[in-house]
Amino acid sequence: MLKSKDSYHHGDLRAALIKAGEAVLSETGVAGFSLRSVAKNVGVSHSAPAHHFGDAKGLLDALATEGFRRFLAAMQARQSAETSKDARQQLLASSHGYLDFAISSPALFRLMFATDMSNVKSEELAAAAQASFMHLADGVARLRGVSPFEEPTAMTDVMAIWSMVHGFSELYISDRLGFPDCKAPEDRDAVLNDIIKRAMA
Repeated sequence: MLKSKDSYHHGDLRAALIKAGEAVLSETGVAGFSLRSVAKNVGVSHSAPAHHFGDAKGLLDALATEGFRRFLAAMQARQSAETSKDARQQLLASSHGYLDFAISSPALFRLMFATDMSNVKSEELAAAAQASFMHLADGVARLRGVSPFEEPTAMTDVMAIWSMVHGFSELYISDRLGFPDCKAPEDRDAVLNDIIKRAMA
């Protein structure tokens, strides 16, 4: 049974709307996304999402914020599970966390990277996106021994690794990769390792 509007606490309703928003986004994409459909999913009045997020863009920004936080957590989780603390191995592990998140939450993944960050008004979203980028930049800094913000070639490494793992992730969730040896998780990870190592040479 869905809760009635009155049975939600403020924080509970906001969390429920974000959860429902992700479900709707997965079904309709951004083009078909609406506050009305989210409210219907939760079982509350049409005005409830507007009260919390203002409009559909506000809820999409909240979803992207949640996505970036989970995205960073996925990369950190893979690193924590990696027994080697070598900078190269840690960066490879982070890349697998990147792919893990894309596979587990493809709609959020696409929303996050379709969001125009130059026009974002949400400080939370900007901070969450920046934290994810800094995670990669810090990994390259440990690998190269210099900050990408101080050495242009290290920033080129950041862009190369990012482009490779993001492109692989998008192609994988779109089922556009041609090779059959990417299907099993261990084989997929091996292929991604080989690709990322090209940028680490």
